[in-house]
Amino acid sequence: MYSPFGIDLEKSLEDYLDLQKKSIKGIENLLDVEVTDSDATPKDLVFSEDKMKLYHYKPLVKNPCKVPTLIVYALVNRQYMMDIQQDRSVIKNLLNLGLDIYIMDWGYPTQEDMYLTMDDYINEYMNNAVEYIKKTENIDKINLLGVCQGGTFSTIYSAIYPEKIKNLVTMVTPIDFSTDEGLLFKWGKHLNIDNMVDTYGVLPGALMNSGYLLLKPFQLMLDKYVNLFENIDQRELVQNFMRMEKWIFDSPGQAGETLRQFVKDLYQENKLVKGTLEIGDKKVNLKNINMPVLNMYAEYDHLVPPSSTAALNDHISSTDKELCSFPVGHIGMYVSSKSQKQMSPKLAKWLIDRSK
Repeated sequence: MYSPFGIDLEKSLEDYLDLQKKSIKGIENLLDVEVTDSDATPKDLVFSEDKMKLYHYKPLVKNPCKVPTLIVYALVNRQYMMDIQQDRSVIKNLLNLGLDIYIMDWGYPTQEDMYLTMDDYINEYMNNAVEYIKKTENIDKINLLGVCQGGTFSTIYSAIYPEKIKNLVTMVTPIDFSTDEGLLFKWGKHLNIDNMVDTYGVLPGALMNSGYLLLKPFQLMLDKYVNLFENIDQRELVQNFMRMEKWIFDSPGQAGETLRQFVKDLYQENKLVKGTLEIGDKKVNLKNINMPVLNMYAEYDHLVPPSSTAALNDHISSTDKELCSFPVGHIGMYVSSKSQKQMSPKLAKWLIDRSK
């Protein structure tokens, strides 16, 4: 049946009813969805200092790797991205592949933490966690895996304390901040960080998050919600979406003095690769990194340009060093099917082969 304007009224009515059914099912999904399964791989709290907590995952194989691996995540997001859900958990996958894993949880800074510096995070919290693992496991060296900003911290730590690190793995890690490839790197060079830190003390997580969303406004603030509506009647996809949204907006505040140094010394003055960076009373010389290094980056990373990551291999003295890329984005490194099928096996084998 057609209208005078040539519109198939029967087909239009069917489409309207289908859309209505889909919307009703979607509302049911949103009302009933449970955002669970994140950070669910079994682990024990083994050490804590101030707001920092160190967890040890329960091994999933009989004879795990003899050298434990400490994972250091970025300050700006929560580390459970690597354990976002059980069927897409990098942590669970690495445990099944034979690694013995510890992970640091930085916690949520409050105003009393506004004066914490990179010296506190690296020479105190990180170093104390490493010393705890060494003492508990009765070993001289550990494996260190740093992710994003946590990779920058891990690189700095390995340069200061090379005698404590058996193998270093960096993942989507900014090293050379001179590049203008990423919008974040362009902003960082001109950011008036002094005004921000002096105003807030501890910069709110929501403020930081709004800046990251502006890096890809259409994709991160529009397209994803259009895609959600198109699939809103599919319960599993709605659950995955809500789980990811919960992580994205679970953004800790940032200790002002740490952020001030990170922006001024790295984004604006590029001191790490220039060899002029100082953390507390310790100078950071990348040439001190002489242990095996696996440097992994995401080819479509909008936060950390591949060129910034790849530069690490040019500034260290390690003879056993490998640069490895994957055709994913920044977050895809942890949650994509490629990370489960390619990245995790590559990482686990590389570490196990060098931990004998």
